[in-house]
Amino acid sequence: MRDIRNIVVLTGAGVSAESGIDTFRDAGGLWEQHRVEDVATPEAFARDPDLVHRFYDARRAAIQTKAPNAAHAALARLDAAWPGELLIVTQNVDDLHERAGAARLIHMHGEHLNAWCSACDQRSPWTGPLIDRPACPACGLPGTLRPDIVWFGEMPYRMDEIYHALARADLFVSIGTSGAVYPAAGFVREARAGGARTLELNLEPSEGGYWFDEARHGPATALVPQWVDRMLGV
Repeated sequence: MRDIRNIVVLTGAGVSAESGIDTFRDAGGLWEQHRVEDVATPEAFARDPDLVHRFYDARRAAIQTKAPNAAHAALARLDAAWPGELLIVTQNVDDLHERAGAARLIHMHGEHLNAWCSACDQRSPWTGPLIDRPACPACGLPGTLRPDIVWFGEMPYRMDEIYHALARADLFVSIGTSGAVYPAAGFVREARAGGARTLELNLEPSEGGYWFDEARHGPATALVPQWVDRMLGV
């Protein structure tokens, strides 16, 4: 591991699932309870904003009752101790990485605990419901806030920074992801193209598992602390 300096870590729903946060794609996940077309597209929000607000208000409230798990804590420990470049890119919209202490972090799909104003384009911290159309904290206009979530058909956040980090990476690690959602599912190929080693830590093989140099399968709360200990020489 002495030649590894720059690390990019991608995390998905499998990291937060062990904290009790509902996944989207697994059996019994959120997409079995709601059609994606009804709650996770700009068209859905335009057609039935109350349904969309109720869905995300419930998710926003739920994540505030959850706590980071051992996988979040291990990645925060790596963030604090790793002397080289490190970027944690998460597909998750909860705040468990931050609450565990991670700082070198990008939420590519947005954040439940933010609200985005369609009038002034400002994002504001938000922990309460949006169903009652509260005023924007930045501009004061009522009824202009929406969940700060990247819906299907919208561009994920900070992609230039992510691709720059992937091009410089010596190691790319994917944790708890299905490998089914692009562009994140293509990150392993971007990293390989730049010469990075690639590692998958997942409960089971992902859809793109064959792209990885190495894979380890099991719960994130077991695999991630073990891998971080190895990286830090513990």
